Amino acid sequence: MTTSAETDYWSLLGLTPDADQETLKRAFRREARRWHPDLNGNDLQAEERFKLVNEAYAVLSNPERKTEWIRLRQGQGEGADPFSTGFPDFEDYLDVVFGSGRQRRPAAGVDDPVQPDSRVEDDEHHWLEPSPQPSPPIRSHDDLETVVELSPDQALHGTLVELELGDGTLVEVSTPPQAGDGWRLRLEGVAPGGKDHFLQLRVITEEGLRIDGLKVHYRLELLPPDAALGCAVNVPTLTGSVTLQVPPASSSGRLLRLRGRGLELGTQRGDQLVEIVIVIPSSLEDDERALYQRLQEISLERSGLP
Repeated sequence: MTTSAETDYWSLLGLTPDADQETLKRAFRREARRWHPDLNGNDLQAEERFKLVNEAYAVLSNPERKTEWIRLRQGQGEGADPFSTGFPDFEDYLDVVFGSGRQRRPAAGVDDPVQPDSRVEDDEHHWLEPSPQPSPPIRSHDDLETVVELSPDQALHGTLVELELGDGTLVEVSTPPQAGDGWRLRLEGVAPGGKDHFLQLRVITEEGLRIDGLKVHYRLELLPPDAALGCAVNVPTLTGSVTLQVPPASSSGRLLRLRGRGLELGTQRGDQLVEIVIVIPSSLEDDERALYQRLQEISLERSGLP
């Protein structure tokens, strides 16, 4: 990483020189999340700011480098840019920086299995914490991209994709086994002019089931009354629809697990994760609007607001 003594790392992180390590770490987390490219739509300015934030933390958290930086404000260190080949997922990135030691699969857009909390609905349906959606790796605006649609079976076992580039060159690419929807594969330097070409994998069934390795994701849209009071709904799976009991007081982002309803590979069997999404009707009848207004009044009364 190139260290610039001309950059005021304290100001970059919103700190003063007397900040302790815990304050430094909190400021770094705040600024890294604020500027991480995955969270800024791959904005190039955010990319550069993110690099500076990482550089600032690397220097200020290391006593020797910080001393050298303070003493040699007009000099520059040397080193390679760790982000020259793209950016990791934000949580993976924090794992590396803070040394948590968690291991993740290297492919872009894949999250770890989400662990259930202590609240279990029954043997088949479990409460889960929300899982992050796949995020594409950073890429130049000059790079090219092709969307490749795969069936669940092709994504599971891997398949051979033939791609014709802009100059007529044919390229054969083998997709990795247990690939997921939203993955991007980088074909480095194959496009005209030595540019990269990306393959974006799309693995979604007609019913809206999104494949991710052995897991299956499904977004279940509910009206507010159904989410608040609970309901029984039919949801699609790879082997047909099943009835899912949605518990009362389910908020958007809540995940329910359908055990064993994912893809199967050998002795492994994935689960299906159903994400609750609360939707508001685009138009309300007069009686519905009156009920919502009454709910709003009750909420204000309980909060003590005028």
